[in-house]
Amino acid sequence: MIRPTKPEDAAALIAVANTIGFEPNELEYLSKILADYFDGNSDNDPFWITDDDDKDGPVGVAYCEPERMTDQTWNLQLIAIRADYQGQGRGGKLLCYVEETLKARGGRMLLVETLASFDRTRKFYAKCGYEEEARIRDFYTAGADKIVFRKVLNAD
Repeated sequence: MIRPTKPEDAAALIAVANTIGFEPNELEYLSKILADYFDGNSDNDPFWITDDDDKDGPVGVAYCEPERMTDQTWNLQLIAIRADYQGQGRGGKLLCYVEETLKARGGRMLLVETLASFDRTRKFYAKCGYEEEARIRDFYTAGADKIVFRKVLNAD
């Protein structure tokens, strides 16, 4: 079941990020922004979505926030499915839920970024209708390019 994230999901969602290879400093940052979200300490209008499995609890997460100083452009900052649940279509369903949530809020465009070396992730976004919009060479470190994907949600 895909639903809005609840405070009691926090530890499980951090664990999901851990299982897909997030570094300790990244996990710490995720914990902070999740805590800020539930404390109402965010200066924009982000949202978190949870994929909750009936028997195992939270197995997926998405985090999205608006791009400042734009007209309804949003950034998907995180989407992750626990490794043992990948390949079941859950990521696509979670992304579709995010898109529908944004459309209902008047969202116009969704951007997502990933590492150029993440072939599987890039194929996932292309399969979901995203187009590669930009490449920033050496963004993360020397030799680690950032790829930005884009999807128009409401063409009005």
